[in-house]
Amino acid sequence: MESAMAGMAYGMLFVLGAVVGLVGAFNQAWTIQLGPLSEVPVAACLWVIVVFAVTFAAGRMMRGKMGAASVGLGWLIVSMALSLQPSAGDFVFSGTAGLIYLYGGMGAVVVAFLCSPSTGGSWLLRGSGIQ
Repeated sequence: MESAMAGMAYGMLFVLGAVVGLVGAFNQAWTIQLGPLSEVPVAACLWVIVVFAVTFAAGRMMRGKMGAASVGLGWLIVSMALSLQPSAGDFVFSGTAGLIYLYGGMGAVVVAFLCSPSTGGSWLLRGSGIQ
């Protein structure tokens, strides 16, 4: 029963990551015009922070890297699927804001995964008794 509940929790975290990826993909292009030639992609930067926060919080709440990996994988699958060029030729991600969202989000997922707590010590040292 406990493993079924954990499986459902990881599945819901995967769906949460997919929802964050879907909503963020369509809201990342908002910019602020500072001058005639300069735009600041505010929404893309905020979505990168949201991706990090959700991924890190999932890892902390599940007390392991698997929670962060579940959210990160959901976000990554949706974001990569939306970054492909469809037959109609319209992109979801374009310009600087799209690049910041995609590459910044990938970096945020990796950093949140690495900052999440590890359970049980290193898999390399378990058999040796060193830990």
